[in-house]
Amino acid sequence: MDSVLIIGAGFMGGGIAQVAAQSGYTVYLQDINPVSLDKALQQIKWSTEKLAAKGKIKDSAKDVQDRIHIVNDLSIAPKCEWIIEVVYEDKQMKNALFKDLDAKCPPQTIIASNTSTIPITLLAEGTRYPERIVGMHFFGPVPIMRLVEVIKGEKTSDAVFNKSVDFVSSIGKYPVKVMKEVPGFIMNRINGAAFREALSLVEKGIASVEDVDKGMHYGFNWNIGPFEIADNSGLDTYIRSRKQYEALGAIEAPTSYDLIEKMVKAGRLGRKVGKGFYDYTPDGKKIPFDVTTLK
Repeated sequence: MDSVLIIGAGFMGGGIAQVAAQSGYTVYLQDINPVSLDKALQQIKWSTEKLAAKGKIKDSAKDVQDRIHIVNDLSIAPKCEWIIEVVYEDKQMKNALFKDLDAKCPPQTIIASNTSTIPITLLAEGTRYPERIVGMHFFGPVPIMRLVEVIKGEKTSDAVFNKSVDFVSSIGKYPVKVMKEVPGFIMNRINGAAFREALSLVEKGIASVEDVDKGMHYGFNWNIGPFEIADNSGLDTYIRSRKQYEALGAIEAPTSYDLIEKMVKAGRLGRKVGKGFYDYTPDGKKIPFDVTTLK
């Protein structure tokens, strides 16, 4: 089966590596931070063992883990059929990475971005083969969430787009096809509208974070609420995404992110650091945080 290089071993990158390995792909996981790599491997070990014990994966946890190989640089890139970047939501950083990969890899290598907001056409700027650049926006936690947006840039070829849709299906995910670029794509625009209203209600003292999340769960059958989603994504990611919206001239950008900025300033970045709108204990418990205590 094809090999996949995942660049970025954070919450999302580690999850993508896991589901690809569970589906039989040989996976290479790269990150410039050794701590992130160690943390990703620990999370993958815990998750695959839990899934195997419940009979949720067809192979043993060890078989899945053995398909994931840690690499320290991008020298393996030319030998991989698929490359998925999961680095910070920063256009300049992603552009530099895409140009580097484009120069290293043969034309048939498909290079995908897990960006949640940046149009793929902009990420392909300056590459020799923009037709092989595509978007694959995963939703987290990746081993649990079944959705992946597949985004077609202006120059993405039909062949690459269709192969990407098939790849997403091959790892057990449902591909939503984004046929025309728009900042934020489809699902984040819908969720963003809900989250803006949720923020406003909490900031005005009309409802608590927990009640908003519980309300969306019990009233609208959401598996998790908007603040739980924000914690999973990372609150600093929301700040970067807002800046991207503004840079792209998107009028749908949130008008106020005061509460999010206070959270980030206080170091409450979400689940990845164990504290956001909720505090996350080592044994998996989730305790609501009183946001009114923030200055």
